[in-house]
Amino acid sequence: MTRGASTACKVFYKGKSEDFIVYVDDLEILQKWKNDRSIALSDVLNGWKILVSHSHGAQGILDTASKAALENEFGTKNEDEVMIKILEGGEYQPDSNSGRVGSTNDSKAPANIGR
Repeated sequence: MTRGASTACKVFYKGKSEDFIVYVDDLEILQKWKNDRSIALSDVLNGWKILVSHSHGAQGILDTASKAALENEFGTKNEDEVMIKILEGGEYQPDSNSGRVGSTNDSKAPANIGR
């Protein structure tokens, strides 16, 4: 896939006090995993991070979820168990992810400054 045209697939879990997100490779492997638990979580997940958006939904600023946030929401600090709960109870959301955002050449000043 070319840079800037990738798709980040995520599973969004609306918690009682926080919103949690994990990234997955694609919907097909997620559905296969739901029917066949012999598929390793590492084959389903795209990165081994549980993220939290501080109750700002799926589009909020994401931070790594603390052990306390996991314990409060899921009753465990075990990330494997939490990821399974998020994958089972969360909502799959494809999301376009642009590889290039912002200025492309900060050293180039506007043409009419100082003239």
